[in-house]
This record gives sequence, C-alpha cells and structure tokens, in this order.
Amino acid sequence: MANKSDFASQKQGVPIVFIHGWGLNAGVWQPLAEKLADKFRIITVDLPGYGENHQQLCSPYSLTTIAGKICQTINEPAVYVGWSLGGLVANQIALEYPSLVTGLVNVASTPCFLQQDNWRGIQPAVLTNFHRQLAKDTQKTIDNFLKIQAMGSPHIRQDIKRIRALIMQYPMANKNTLMHSLTLLETTDQRNQLVSIKCPYLRMYGKLDGLVPKEVIANIARLAPTSEQVIFEQSSHAPFISELSSFTDQLQTWLVNVTN
Repeated sequence: MANKSDFASQKQGVPIVFIHGWGLNAGVWQPLAEKLADKFRIITVDLPGYGENHQQLCSPYSLTTIAGKICQTINEPAVYVGWSLGGLVANQIALEYPSLVTGLVNVASTPCFLQQDNWRGIQPAVLTNFHRQLAKDTQKTIDNFLKIQAMGSPHIRQDIKRIRALIMQYPMANKNTLMHSLTLLETTDQRNQLVSIKCPYLRMYGKLDGLVPKEVIANIARLAPTSEQVIFEQSSHAPFISELSSFTDQLQTWLVNVTN
C-alpha cells in the first residue's frame, strides 16, 4: 500500500506520510518530498486503485477501509499529511487510530467538499458533471480536473504542466476507482468530528483555491479550535506546487516542533 521511494529510507524517526488527492497519485509529492528528505523520513502513499496500487482495489471503497489499509502498511505512529481528498483520509486515520497519529496536516482540504446550506464548497452540479464525463472519457476528465485545481493560480499553465508531468510517471487510476472516490468527495461530511481530533493539527490553504474557497476557512477553524492554519496568498488548490519554497519552510518548521 505504501510507495516507499529512495528518499524514504534515508532517515530514521517518525515517518511523515503523504496522501494524494482525487485523480492523481503519489508522484505529485515528489518536489516537496525531495526538499524534506534530508531532515525527515518521508513515505508517500498511493490510495487503493491509484498509481502503483492501480490493481489493488478495496471493498467497500470507504474512508474506513482505506484508513485501515494505510495503517496496516505504515504499522507505526506517524504524521499524516493529506491533500484534498487525501485530507479526508488523513482525518479518518486520526479519528479511528489516534494512537498511530503523531500529527495531522490538511492541505487544501475541507471536512465537507460539497456546497450545502451556508457551507461553501464545490457546486453539486460540478461533481455531477464529473461523474458524467468519467463515464465517457477518463483522461479528459482528469485533465479538466487539473485545470480546475490550478484555476486562480498566477502561474496556472506551469502548475498544470508540472502536476501532469509528476503524475504521468505512474499508472492512471481506473474508472471504477475514480467513480468511487469521487463519490467519497460528494458524500463525506466530517464537520462534527473535527473537534475529536486531539493530536497537533495544521491546516494549509491556497487563498485562490476554487475547490476549497477561502470563505470556508474560518468555519473550519471554528470546528477545530485547537488547530493551526497557514494561507498561501499566491496559490490555488496545490500550494505545495505553486509556492514550493514557502510551503516547505512552513511545513518543515511545524514538523520539527511536532516530531522532536
């Protein structure tokens, strides 16, 4: 289940486990992982059905099942860093296996991605359209999703090109996995559970994010009052790509405090 690249074995100590978002794979973390590898023990994870695990499906495709598989693989206390959908998975691990979570980081993630009532998020019609597109053309759907992720970034073309190059090193997720995990984005609501997360908790956002709008950040802060937050002014949904140096510095400072 874990994708342990060369940089993962160079250090001892508490592992820092990175979980990618919808439609992508562990390759997206490569630039950040390389910057952190001289100070921390880095492990990147492909979700079931994604990347190197594209043939390893799980049933049911639920956060609980995925969290259990990841914890079985890591098999020791760790700091979990989850981006977008990966943030929901990391939260689930913190909720269900608190003794195995030394720290939790959400990157451009929200406990509820779907816009509803007074909660800002992704319009339901957008996710419905992705389901429809997936049924017709998987690759085109992924490309469109990359464009939405980078939308708002001052360097949108470079961001898309960079992410695409990183993820295309590995196998693409199959259509069933993409459908199941898109449903997780649509249906998951962890808002009432965040208060139960007791480990050190950092939330990192892009101010220009169209999928996790900046207006929702204050609401999340109220749901997780003991957590900390960082907002990157020149980033949309992938601040670790758009502002790699600044993102690395902020995350590294927090990790040093949590792991020492």
